[in-house]
Amino acid sequence: MNLAGPVWEVAPGLLGARLAREDVVLRITEVEAYAGPEDSASHARHGRTARNAPMWGPPGRAYLYFCYGVHWMLNVVTGPEGEACAVLIRGVEVVSGLETVLARRKAARPTPQLCAGPGKVAQALGLDRAFDGHDLLAPGGLELRPGPPPARILTGPRLGIAFATPEDQARPWRFADGDSRAVLQRTALLPR
Repeated sequence: MNLAGPVWEVAPGLLGARLAREDVVLRITEVEAYAGPEDSASHARHGRTARNAPMWGPPGRAYLYFCYGVHWMLNVVTGPEGEACAVLIRGVEVVSGLETVLARRKAARPTPQLCAGPGKVAQALGLDRAFDGHDLLAPGGLELRPGPPPARILTGPRLGIAFATPEDQARPWRFADGDSRAVLQRTALLPR
């Protein structure tokens, strides 16, 4: 799996890939690209900190952060080491381990939106700070595995970045599987 290119090119290539932990395997359906210190929407915009240190590489590592004191968010570090680029995993579909996912999500039954949203992704995988900096390309723990790409890709602006510059807010760096229902705010997306 190639994670070394520009983040806006790597991000759509993660669609269809699998995230696996224990008995749970999830298919990635929605992602967002964050391009390091020059991107005012990125956690790297203020330079390297203890919180964002995993973003700086090497590629293939997990960067987890705690959002609003409620949800963990999983990112895949990409690009050359030192550039602080990462792809937020916004949505997934359950491939296997549904009972475990339902228990972790405290859900009674599966729905198309069961794992649509980055907080739901980390919940489904049972992630916490212990996975921050984890090597996703090594076997064991949490793994990122190749999978078939979607037939159609949608793209549009990223969500929840009102603090960023207007130019960075407008970048079409959110990518989604055009045939998946595990995608948030689909109406804001257009065919790629």
